Amino acid sequence: MRWKLLIAASLVAALVGAGAFVLAGRLLLGQSPDVAAPGAAWFALALPLAAVAAASVFVYRRTARRRTLQALATALLASLLTLTGLVAGSILLARRAVNPAPPESTAPVD
Repeated sequence: MRWKLLIAASLVAALVGAGAFVLAGRLLLGQSPDVAAPGAAWFALALPLAAVAAASVFVYRRTARRRTLQALATALLASLLTLTGLVAGSILLARRAVNPAPPESTAPVD
């Protein structure tokens, strides 16, 4: 197997896919998802899939032996890296909830 090609293509696909997803989410959905077009979320989800497919085809066309295995390994690794990047990014960049003031007591004061 050509491990360097497999890993490099998977890393590039993960970076491009996750970046395109975040960028499409920001541009299409904006701050209020209620006013976004109905197909905007599906378009944002299709971008990482297209990056993974492109990386798999790239690896498939540049290998001589075990093409299918290497293409599938690239797709799996790129998908896992993309998902890991999106989850880690959402955890790290999540806005912290501001603690609201405690509710005032409604019990009568004697």
